[in-house]
Amino acid sequence: MDKPWLSEYPPGALTEIDPSQYASLVQMYEEACQKYSDCPAFSCHFSALSYSKMHQLSTQFAAFLQQELKLVPGDRFAIQLPNLLQYPVVLFGALQAGLTAVNLNPLYTARELEEILQDAEPKALIVLENFACNVEKAKQGTTVEHVIVTSVGELYPFVKKHLVNFVVRHVKRVVPSWSINNVIWLSDALNRGSNYTLSPVAEDANRLAFLQYTGGTTGRPKGVMLSHRNMIANLLQAQTWITQDLREGQEVMITALPLYHIFALLANLFLFTMIGGLNVLIPNPRDLKDFLNILSKTSFTGIAGVNTLYDALLHHKSFQELDFSNLRVAIAGGMSLQQKVAEQWQQVTGLPIVEGYGLSETSPLVTLNPLKQSGFTGSIGLPVASTEVKICNEEGEALAVREIGEICVRGPQVMQGYWRNEKATRATLDAEGWLKTGDIAYFDERGYFYIVDRLKDIIVVSGFNVYPAEVENIIMELGPVREVAAIGVSSERSGEQIKVYIVLNEGQSLSEAEVKEHCTKQLTAYKQPKIIEFIEELPKTVVGKVLRRALRD
Repeated sequence: MDKPWLSEYPPGALTEIDPSQYASLVQMYEEACQKYSDCPAFSCHFSALSYSKMHQLSTQFAAFLQQELKLVPGDRFAIQLPNLLQYPVVLFGALQAGLTAVNLNPLYTARELEEILQDAEPKALIVLENFACNVEKAKQGTTVEHVIVTSVGELYPFVKKHLVNFVVRHVKRVVPSWSINNVIWLSDALNRGSNYTLSPVAEDANRLAFLQYTGGTTGRPKGVMLSHRNMIANLLQAQTWITQDLREGQEVMITALPLYHIFALLANLFLFTMIGGLNVLIPNPRDLKDFLNILSKTSFTGIAGVNTLYDALLHHKSFQELDFSNLRVAIAGGMSLQQKVAEQWQQVTGLPIVEGYGLSETSPLVTLNPLKQSGFTGSIGLPVASTEVKICNEEGEALAVREIGEICVRGPQVMQGYWRNEKATRATLDAEGWLKTGDIAYFDERGYFYIVDRLKDIIVVSGFNVYPAEVENIIMELGPVREVAAIGVSSERSGEQIKVYIVLNEGQSLSEAEVKEHCTKQLTAYKQPKIIEFIEELPKTVVGKVLRRALRD
């Protein structure tokens, strides 16, 4: 196919990559740990792990999983952790043992967690003690045989560990009571793992590295199957584009986005590990005081975030007083970057935000703007190396320059399919390997792409997808509700926020407070509706389908 974007590539950027360069993510990881052994790899609240120490701990954990829990290559291992030092240790350990990692949002309710555990069927799970109460409720009736628990301070030095855990448990009181039989603490797992030698696992680039859960128009979560080859391909695509301007073993990346999200997983954890960078982990970016304290004491060279993160920082006075002389790259993804935010960021820092586009189904990177751009363009950038992108009409025919249609993608980073969901896979991936993204866009004469709208009714809140059907199903549990429709409305703070329209049964009543109380118990915070409106009737088509566009209008 014609690729007008190739002539726009930054100097030195490859137009094709070779995913066979690495046999697995583990090979890439171990090469990095050997090459940068004395460099700091991850830090959290000023406690750091070097590459050599991280490799030691991850290998001990892998040996424990393999020798004591008897997990074998291909078994699923669920990880429910925020951005703490424990995350890279257990993730790389799971991969070293040949397992498939299942990333879980720590803020999932017990219902949401149970739904994914039943689908993914992991044999083991690790969770921060703050969220263990939901695991206790959700694990009954699932395949989870082993639960490993960790505390916030578990990998900190001895004194700091006990001080932090005391504050978390007894001062802030953010660890609800829980009881899980035969639980294993991470420190015990690491100690026991040190007594074993990790048995070599055959490298297989086609083995699943991740089940990355996303939703759909039905609201049911779908496990995106990403192989080692998918992730390696996307890493190499990002590396040839981004790291040509970065220095091996010297970059300091602010990692505020959660590592369980595909954006941070690739752009922060894997990419900066690959080049020997330091990931500065921010466990709770909503705590701006703590976040800014870390920024003020860190000579950071890079940051990746969503529009809402950049906007929150810009609205804090002390952020504008920071030293940005070392900042070399700021990347945005996960949701549309607003022009106002982009311009304010450049005014304050002197550096533009580089916007890209991707999705879980593409590991995630599809397009990216050159790092040397002068300012906000409104474009999601150019397709990365070895990637074909076309705009299609409803019949699947490729459209010409500036014609609007659905983005379709083909490349080595495109998923294997949806876990145990052949119907959804066939609806998204065609026989020739083209992925239908559900996003509406066009491209210009130079090959830059521009998002116009969303084909699906997905609502994007702070970079996270919310599926109307899931919200609607929860609200329909309330007796007085006859019908409900959820839509996304514009929000300066989160890009979009959820608004629901509710039709009540005749003669019955329900208050806004009652709806919100119910949703708080059943839905993660970003999925909860912020605006509730009671109406007499929902607009519908002649066949009874709710006209969401009419509600948005």
